[in-house]
Amino acid sequence: MTEGTYPHNFGGVSVWCDQLVRGMPEHSFHVRALTTTGAQPVVWDLPDHVSAESVPMWGPPAGRPPSRTEARRFEPLCRSFLHAVADPSDAEAFPHILRGLFEYGQDAGLSAALRTEGPVRWLMDAWTARADEFDRIGVRPTVHDALTTIDLLEHLLRPLSGPPPRGDVTHAVSNGIPVLPGLAAKWAYGTPLCLTEHGIYLRERYIGLRRSPYAWPVKAALLGFQRLLCTAGYRTADLLTPANHYNRRWEERCGGDPRSMETVYNGVDPASFPVAGAEPATPTLSWAGRVDPIKDLETLIRAFALVRKEVPDARLRMFGGTPAGGERYRARCEALAADLGIAAQATFEGRVDDIRDAYAAGTVVVLSSISEGFPYTLIEAMTCGRATVATDVGGVTEAVADTGLVVPPRAPRQMADACLRLLGDTMLRRRLGRAARDRALELFTVDRAVDAFRAIYTGLTEPAVLDEPEVKLA
Repeated sequence: MTEGTYPHNFGGVSVWCDQLVRGMPEHSFHVRALTTTGAQPVVWDLPDHVSAESVPMWGPPAGRPPSRTEARRFEPLCRSFLHAVADPSDAEAFPHILRGLFEYGQDAGLSAALRTEGPVRWLMDAWTARADEFDRIGVRPTVHDALTTIDLLEHLLRPLSGPPPRGDVTHAVSNGIPVLPGLAAKWAYGTPLCLTEHGIYLRERYIGLRRSPYAWPVKAALLGFQRLLCTAGYRTADLLTPANHYNRRWEERCGGDPRSMETVYNGVDPASFPVAGAEPATPTLSWAGRVDPIKDLETLIRAFALVRKEVPDARLRMFGGTPAGGERYRARCEALAADLGIAAQATFEGRVDDIRDAYAAGTVVVLSSISEGFPYTLIEAMTCGRATVATDVGGVTEAVADTGLVVPPRAPRQMADACLRLLGDTMLRRRLGRAARDRALELFTVDRAVDAFRAIYTGLTEPAVLDEPEVKLA
């Protein structure tokens, strides 16, 4: 179960999904991909043992308005849900509320019911009960805020309305919305649920909503919903497989049981990432990824401007596509480079057919993200033997250890200093590059990751073997 990634988009999570399904041809995989409209093209070449369906999250709601009987059944469920979202302190009750909405959605039109007048009134009631809290921060929720919130929640709950997926295991490759079909399958059929997180879904929702145009009551309700949903995912999953120990600590703090966790690092195919070879003739910083605010290319561009003051012939080459909706961010980054007078030297190269070319293009490979899980671009660059500068987010320090330089996020001066240090010391670059490749080959290979999940799937589907009682002979 994916959201906005495989098989409709490229990127680290999609690479991981493709590795997983290709590595286990003995299994049949069905991908339930949550998308915007359902019209997104499949951009990955799917193997014969993999099928996929796109589940649209937007567009007009399906179903008819509830009958009187259905409306009477719906009201207490929806009121409980909205009170929980407005006051997300009772994580224990929320899975039961979600299950009630799921069961309603299987018999009646959940989306259509949420589009009636009642949910707006009931959310205003829930906010009125917390008026003192809003007064303390000088905010008073409006009917417009309630209409906006209900509209957004209706879209987010759509996965509960479709038929639950059937399989031996459901595997959510992210917490949050992709967990909903897995919870539905668990409620309907008792299917074991495996939950993998690459980045921390809840943390990234906080970061994303901070930049959103919504009023504070809307943001608070959406974050309340995401917080409760992520906690339900952590607590309900049969097994959590964080991609690194950083994620594991987050999951434990958010309600995950450490006894139901198994850390599985991302891996790359060493045959696909040989040593990159000779460095470019011009001092070059290379970056690879999708053009997205979470990658914080603005900090990278500002850092490069500082590098140029010390190394006038330096270049910055940024490789990767701009996803739909990211055009404004790319334009902002290009405008920043122009304002700093480095537009000709800081170039957006687009996607490359072979990602190895992006790493080989750099004297130093840089990662500037403000949030990551266990980034593929970093371990791929390490496998290629390139020295790296990366921000201290997610599992980055865990991946790099002492084989690269790690700097704080959103810190252009520190990033520039680290890049200047490596650009000015050939012996250090070579030593760190060799050490990085050795570390990647030892710990971060695709075979290790696939073998781990092969055993995990077997463990989740095989019945538990109980110890035989000890027999005492007279």
